[in-house]
Amino acid sequence: MTLIKVIIPAFNEEDSIGLVVRDIPRHVNEIIVVSNNSTDQTETRAVEAGATILREDRPGYGYACLKGMRYVAAQEQKPDIIVFLDGDYSDYPEQLDELITPIIEKDIDLVIGARVKRFRESGSMTFPQRFGNWLATTLMRWFFNARFTDLGPFRAIKYDKLLALQMEDKTYGWTVEMQLKALKQKLSYIEIPVKYRNRIGVSKVSGTVKGAIFAGVKILVWIFKYSFK
Repeated sequence: MTLIKVIIPAFNEEDSIGLVVRDIPRHVNEIIVVSNNSTDQTETRAVEAGATILREDRPGYGYACLKGMRYVAAQEQKPDIIVFLDGDYSDYPEQLDELITPIIEKDIDLVIGARVKRFRESGSMTFPQRFGNWLATTLMRWFFNARFTDLGPFRAIKYDKLLALQMEDKTYGWTVEMQLKALKQKLSYIEIPVKYRNRIGVSKVSGTVKGAIFAGVKILVWIFKYSFK
């Protein structure tokens, strides 16, 4: 039996986190919501929906993901697969099975949920998000001959391969760091087209000029860092 755990970073997502947790397929062994310095009812709503709640007071997407990973590492029984997705209900959690199937049936190491245009709700990705995705994936194609088309947050990875990546980014560079290190370590990977809708609430990254610029800079720093290694 494949052991699956889900890690969901969440910052003030009280209106959406319960929907996210409830839509995750029931065969998932544990859903871990990492409250990233939330000041609303995110933690209460997550527990009510059946999730394990952790708290990471240092703000940053990567900090929250790393907190979840440390929690999993401390458990006696380790999972086979870790799935990451956002807590804003922009992803469709019920598509989790589509992401883990290639890992289980085809021994793929990493599966990215690609937010392709035909499955995106109008307005669900801002111009900074679309441009940042295009720039990052284009540079990865030029420098590493990569086939990625998206930096989507909805992704599944073998647990042992995730550990081998030695993830370290604390903020917005988490997704691109994972993909760059997967390329460097020659992990097998594919993209699965996924649906994407307008999030509940305002984005903390693409919804602000500061967040969009900071995220873009972090992504470019990771790409050029690895390009010259």
